[in-house]
Parts: sequence; C-alpha cells; structure tokens
Amino acid sequence: MLPSRKTKRDFYSAGAGDCIFAPVRKRRRCVSSSPISSAPETKAGSDLLDSIPEDLVVSILRRLASTSRSPADFINVLMTCKRLNSLATCPLVLSRLSRKAFAVKAQNWSEAAHRFLKRCVDAGNLEACYTLGMIRFYCLQNRRNGASLMAKAAIRSHAPSLYSLAVIQFNGSGGSKNDKDLRAGVALCARAAFLGHVDAQRELGHCLQDGYGVPQNVSEGRRFLVQANARELAAVLSSGIKAHRSWLALSQPQISNPNQSHGCPLLSDFGCNVPAPETHPANKFLADWFAVRGGDSLGDGLRLCSHGGCGRPETRKHEFRRCSVCGVVNYCSRACQALDWKLRHKVDCAPMEHDAAFDGEGNVQIDGDHVLVVPMS
Repeated sequence: MLPSRKTKRDFYSAGAGDCIFAPVRKRRRCVSSSPISSAPETKAGSDLLDSIPEDLVVSILRRLASTSRSPADFINVLMTCKRLNSLATCPLVLSRLSRKAFAVKAQNWSEAAHRFLKRCVDAGNLEACYTLGMIRFYCLQNRRNGASLMAKAAIRSHAPSLYSLAVIQFNGSGGSKNDKDLRAGVALCARAAFLGHVDAQRELGHCLQDGYGVPQNVSEGRRFLVQANARELAAVLSSGIKAHRSWLALSQPQISNPNQSHGCPLLSDFGCNVPAPETHPANKFLADWFAVRGGDSLGDGLRLCSHGGCGRPETRKHEFRRCSVCGVVNYCSRACQALDWKLRHKVDCAPMEHDAAFDGEGNVQIDGDHVLVVPMS
C-alpha cells in the first residue's frame, strides 16, 4: 500500500519526536522586463504585420513578385491576409510581376484572367503587354489591339515583342500577302538582335545572307549566325546543365557549299545540339489554345508553325514557309526552323517523290540536299 500523504495541517500539528516540516514559501516567478524577450503590446485583435511600414511591405512584395516561379507563388501571398492582398495588387507590385506568375493555362482562360492581365498591362508590366498582345492577336483575333500591346512593350526595348512584331511584318500576318513589310521586319529584328535575342540574331543572319529585305552581306550574316549559336550555347551552360559531347556534333547534313564551314557546329546554320530553351508562357498558351481547337489543322487550310514551342498559327492560307526538302512542315521563321530541325525534323525529313512542289505562293523548292526554307516572294 502507498503511504498516506500528509497535509500541511498534519505537519503543523505533529507531536514531540516527530519531524516538523516548516511551511515553504513559493518562489516568485521572475518576469524579465527586457524589451527583447517580451512581446510588444498590441491592441486587441491587431496583427504584428500591421506594425510594419507600408513602403517596406511593398518593397518586399515587389521582390517576391519579380522572382515568382508560378501563379501559385503569387496567389499564396494574396490569400495570406487582407493587407497583403491589397498591397500585392497595387501597380507598384504588378509592374514587377514575373512572366511565370501569370502563366495562365489555355483551358483555364476566363474573363477574370483577362482582367488580371489587363491590370498588369495598365501597371506597366512589359511581359504582360507581350503575353496579352500575343493572346489577343493570335487567339482572340483582335489583330490591331494585340499588335498595339506588343508595340507598347517594344518601344521600351522588350526583345521578345520586337521579334514577334518582326515575324508579323515578315509574314504579313493578319493581312494579305501584299501587307508584308520586309524592311520593317529587318529593322525590328536588328533591334531585338542588338538586345541579345537569339532568335532575332539567327533571323537577321539569314536575311543578310540571302538579301531578304536588306542588301546582301554574306560575311555579316555569318557573323550574326555565329553570335546566335554562341549565345544559345552559353545560355544552356549558364543554366547549370552539364555539357554533353553530342552537343558538338553537327546538327545539319553535310552539303557541298564552299561558303559554309562544317567543322564546328558554332559555324553552322543550326548551331549546337543543345537542349531546347524554356518556352515562353505566351507561346505555350498559344500551343495549348490551338491544340484544344483542332491541333495542327485549324480549318480553312490554316496550319500551325511546326515548331512545338512556337504556337503561332497562320492567319491566311500559305502564310508560312515550308521545308524545301519534304514540303510537309512549315515555319513562321528561320529561328523556329532551326530549333525544330535539331529537336525532331532532322530525323523525319525525307525528300518528296517529285522534284518540286508548288503550293500557290511559290515557297517550296527542292535544291539538292539543302534543308532550307525558301523565302516567299
């Protein structure tokens, strides 16, 4: 059996010979008055976040917005509290929102997504101008407004917008064949190439080599092609991807042309066999949008650019240029042709059974073993 527990009263009334337990005074709890260890006094119902200055919160949100990797990163901030929701949607923050933060999926497109992109555009976000411009021009078929939004970003030296407008000028997109403006396309391409846009550098190099919209200058054209190949390789290496020996293999067939060197892939028209660059959210949206609405065949004889990472559709029949060997694939630009050739078409391309094909605009031609797209006249 357990011994009986004595109470304080038992201890006090113990007789002689018993052990007397004196009452023990409780030790007082020491409460520190230091401001570091004590919590700040706040009003009932207030939050610690409310004590942070508003300009500091906005500065932090701008930093977070510019580094967002997905829409979920930004949505989580909006759902935190009312104050963050209000400050995160102010123009100062929306103007710095990264392109991945509003990478809406085509199947989730709605008026709410449209309005949010418009708010980013009004805040001065260049990536939002480009993304919404591409969507309106190609998907919603609002050509004038879409081109205007891309021009708004291009004026502020946004390289993808400059290059996209150049592709529109080269192809006469949204109009007839007579609406093509090759000189304007070359000028826009040159501006984007000066800003380091790889596709624009490659497109400008081919224009100079072929005299397409600009006086022919083969040596200058080769210089731009080499710059594009070198910048493409440097971008992949800087991303942390480990180099592979196959990258230095030639990505185009050997052809007998004394003006071209084939000892090094950097000197070729197509560059090294590096992994494909990350697709811009605007191009991914276009590809998904038209994949849901008929895939490669859009009706009325219209087709998509054969490069899967592009997504641009034809706005009229035979707008895009075709491969001069197989005549099966078509591309909106030389840059898309070069990327698609390295990724897949060099395996699938096979000469047509007849010597030449004519598609109504004279842009398909067989010339030996050259894998080249002949510019439309």
